[in-house]
Amino acid sequence: MTNSYHPVEQSKRTAIVDILRGWAILGVAIGNYSGLPHINLPQETKNSMLSEILSNFDQFFFSGKSWTLLTILFGYGFAILINNVAAKGKNPVTFFSWRMILLFGLAFINCIFWFGDILKDYAFLGLVLLFFYKCSAKTLSIICTVLILIIPFLMAYIKGFNFERIDIISNPEYLKLYHSGNWLDFFKFNLLASYYQQIVSPGYAIIAHIVMLACMLFGVLLQKLDFFNRLNEKKKLLKYVLIISLIIAVTIGIVFFFAIENKAGFLKFFHPYYWLILSTMVFIATGICLLYENGKLKTIFKYFSAGGKMTLTNYISQNILVAFIFSGIGLNIENSFPYWFYFLLAVSVFTIQLFISKWWLSKYNYGPIEWLWRCASYRELFPFKKQKQNTFISETNAEAAE
Repeated sequence: MTNSYHPVEQSKRTAIVDILRGWAILGVAIGNYSGLPHINLPQETKNSMLSEILSNFDQFFFSGKSWTLLTILFGYGFAILINNVAAKGKNPVTFFSWRMILLFGLAFINCIFWFGDILKDYAFLGLVLLFFYKCSAKTLSIICTVLILIIPFLMAYIKGFNFERIDIISNPEYLKLYHSGNWLDFFKFNLLASYYQQIVSPGYAIIAHIVMLACMLFGVLLQKLDFFNRLNEKKKLLKYVLIISLIIAVTIGIVFFFAIENKAGFLKFFHPYYWLILSTMVFIATGICLLYENGKLKTIFKYFSAGGKMTLTNYISQNILVAFIFSGIGLNIENSFPYWFYFLLAVSVFTIQLFISKWWLSKYNYGPIEWLWRCASYRELFPFKKQKQNTFISETNAEAAE
């Protein structure tokens, strides 16, 4: 008996979604790599002008914006997958639950190499999404709006409490595990750091997860509206969103900056940090959509699209590479370089990944981890290597699309 439901074919993927994924995974790499100096004893560092410029660039365009955008796209992909499975007469809840269990497994592997893993959060919230996949677009809009509106109040409330936690990444005793050169010590360090820095940290465990849930539900909403396949007819709306989101981001940014500088009283019950993150993310994503629809940066977008199709492989490989460069199981390089080093390292690694991704997808149907996850999810072996005929068809389709 053959399996009657199959994943979305590569040729039927929406290009702009993969381009946005590519952009998001670049920002995630920069965020993770620039956080490496924190895995060290507390020390005062004086940044050069280049470091200051790159740090500000990161803060404005990537920090927080990348993982929220990636989370929206996770929700979008979830809705497509659920519809695809349900249309074939299969139980989408059973299928997706199994898929998220597999993602937990990948998350564990990633966690032992990098404590800042986000896959475990996606696996958990992916299961939560199953309660909402039948909701109408109107209901999803209401839920997203309510969640986003309560975030500043809830964040201020939680920040008002003093929670004690073990700071693993700057504790000399635990840092010995990171630099020991023993694989089990290194894995123990990352798992402990993941537990204390994220899982039991209220700011992350509560606030970040509510933000992620809101973003995922918004992604489901976009899929129900078939948004990314109708960009051409929504150019006018995109321009309005671009302008409005920029105005909101700038306004919140200015108010937030002066509020922090002057220790404004309202921050005790209203903390708009994530409003700033989300409005800026919407501005950036909308700008990319407009550039794509206007036919700009075609060559660059082709590479970003390739990187986006291999998001899981690129994300996990970025983290494993860091482990072998900076920890004791590899080169054991001390994490005390200037900021610009980590920023440029992330950009360099990502750029190499783009070229590898484009080359890889010219020969194979999926990234290696994507293929494994897909085969395990559907419990069926899918063709890994491209056949010559398929390659010819793909190239023809690409030429026709241009």
